[in-house]
Amino acid sequence: MRVQIMTDMEGVSGIVAWEQVNGGESMYEEGRRLYTEEINAAVRGAAAAGATEIVVVDCHGAGGPWTFNSLVPELLDPRCEWVAHHTWSRYVDMLESGCDAVLLVGMHAKAGTADGVLSHTISTVRWRHLWFNGQEVGEVGVNAALCGFYDAPVLLVTGDEAVCRESIDLLGEGLTTVAVKKGLSRYAARQIPPVRARQLIEEGARYALQNLAAVPPYALSSPTTITFDVGSPDHLDAFRGRPGVRLEPPYRVHSVGDDWMAAWNQIWHW
Repeated sequence: MRVQIMTDMEGVSGIVAWEQVNGGESMYEEGRRLYTEEINAAVRGAAAAGATEIVVVDCHGAGGPWTFNSLVPELLDPRCEWVAHHTWSRYVDMLESGCDAVLLVGMHAKAGTADGVLSHTISTVRWRHLWFNGQEVGEVGVNAALCGFYDAPVLLVTGDEAVCRESIDLLGEGLTTVAVKKGLSRYAARQIPPVRARQLIEEGARYALQNLAAVPPYALSSPTTITFDVGSPDHLDAFRGRPGVRLEPPYRVHSVGDDWMAAWNQIWHW
């Protein structure tokens, strides 16, 4: 069984502030350790479920040289391999060659979620709300659509209660979720201590991989329309003149493609 684990930092137990997830900030090193150990928990669970190949993809944009490069290598479980410093949504090697299941660890809720800890969608500045074929999604939706394009199902999501709720709404009741904290606001949470949170993630990963058919791949119908709002009117300039892209000032962008990947490639800036 080949398993890919896609990871983000904001949904990790113990993380409630930007200073814990932005490279070079005072609390970032603490955040990196918390992040790496939750990933290790998912690796242990996948291995216990019989995974023969486990690839971890760091999907957290921490800024500067830390972007997609926040894991602590010497702490990683030796049963996995990991992808660092590769652009988010662009690492597809394992998906192309056949991936049995995807686990999403440390996820956060979409922009505008009142009880979503550090909630945002892609960027707190350029991007705001995002829709795939009229359905509002967050970053879980982007990850799921990428995997679904290659017929790989997302079977586990971990993070706060808000992102778990959002993910079940998107992917269905067959999805396994592990909530490691309850958002009290965007910057406050009631949390499960990291040691226990890791136990729950390990158990969740092992359980999720018992049934590879529990969640169908998130495959969008074709043609696909991706719509999103930018943070301010001047951000529209980054998408002006792109084939297949229509601007609706002052904030909205529409991208229409033959399939999800075509529509995504027309607007994704990395």
